Amino acid sequence: MSATSLFYIIIAIIGTNFIVDKLLNTLNAKRFNDDLPEELKDVYDTEAYKTSQTYKATKYKFNVLTSVFSIVLTLAFLALDGFAFVDTIARSYSNNPIIVALLFFGIVMIGSDIITTPFSYYSTFVIEEKFGFNTSSKKTFFLDKIKGWAMMAVVGSLLITIIIWFYQYTGTYFWLYAWALITAFTLFMNMFYAKLIVPLFNKQTPLEAGELRNKIAAYAKTVGFKLDKIFVIDGSKRSTKANAYFSGFGSEKRVTLYDTLINDLNDEEIVAVLAHEVGHYKKKHIVFNVITSILLTGVMLYVLSLFISNPLLSKALGVSTPSFHIGLIAFGLLYTPISEITGLIMNVFSRKFEYQADDYAKNTYAGTPLITALKKLSKNSLSNLTPHPAYVFMYYSHPTLLQRIKNLNPN
Repeated sequence: MSATSLFYIIIAIIGTNFIVDKLLNTLNAKRFNDDLPEELKDVYDTEAYKTSQTYKATKYKFNVLTSVFSIVLTLAFLALDGFAFVDTIARSYSNNPIIVALLFFGIVMIGSDIITTPFSYYSTFVIEEKFGFNTSSKKTFFLDKIKGWAMMAVVGSLLITIIIWFYQYTGTYFWLYAWALITAFTLFMNMFYAKLIVPLFNKQTPLEAGELRNKIAAYAKTVGFKLDKIFVIDGSKRSTKANAYFSGFGSEKRVTLYDTLINDLNDEEIVAVLAHEVGHYKKKHIVFNVITSILLTGVMLYVLSLFISNPLLSKALGVSTPSFHIGLIAFGLLYTPISEITGLIMNVFSRKFEYQADDYAKNTYAGTPLITALKKLSKNSLSNLTPHPAYVFMYYSHPTLLQRIKNLNPN
């Protein structure tokens, strides 16, 4: 196979992915104005449903604009040998492969982020603002950007440096060492993300003593679930949308409730949502996801090790001097179809796990408050209650609201 053929394969992959995504989004958009099923008619009143339809249509049109801009920019960058241009700039500062790679990735990632920032800004301060979701200030928006770049510079640079060093000194066996490194990093982040990373962006405070905490403690005791660390995060700092999540293992296990969740739901509904999250933990879903992620990373790194030394990867992107960082970019583009398939399979498992967690909450606490909580959260986020089945199959990590209600209340 020639480098030209490989280049056109990359273009075909990007184009196919774009077409499939647009077809699915179009199918989904045609369902925006469908009548609500009987089980969901109490979620929205007439005016709120019209608002949700407008919100969905606005988001859809904006998605079309941003995705078209993205693919045009990507194809132009590839056609004009943009990666070769950035590689040349990086090599003008150093001959060291690690420094060249760090400069290369830094230019590409920060450049890409700068280009897409206006779209992110518009989404936050125009669309989300218009529909009453945005509570973020412009200062917070740009501080988040700067903090994100700083984290990428520190953590990303360290990981890339070590992986390339492995490649230089162990050859094709580098994937084993890289896999061990990424596995250790993944486990570390799962354990300490809430303690080390979240505070950089949000304030977390222990849930104060009172009726809600007592109800949570009483429920946890009935299911034999030791839960000492319950935190409230200031999600309202950026958005009115609500959330809750578990993180960590063992002594670092904690549950985090968004302050917006506490404001939107009553105590019974909050405990029901928490029972759902406990269900994920009890059913070993978190362990499954971590192990699966580690295994998939190992497979990807092994396949990468088979091709990374092939100069065709670099030449396909217009770079005459083979290098690890250019090969990695080309491989990532070629690996996209496999990533899409594994992502689809993981979504299938994720939807199954959501049903199991819902069942656990229903059986150990109650189904009715979980149903009312789900309805409230859907209403407050103007969720799409009539998505197209094909769109759900490809992209949803959770069952639809209707599917979850039917599972929780089969009668």
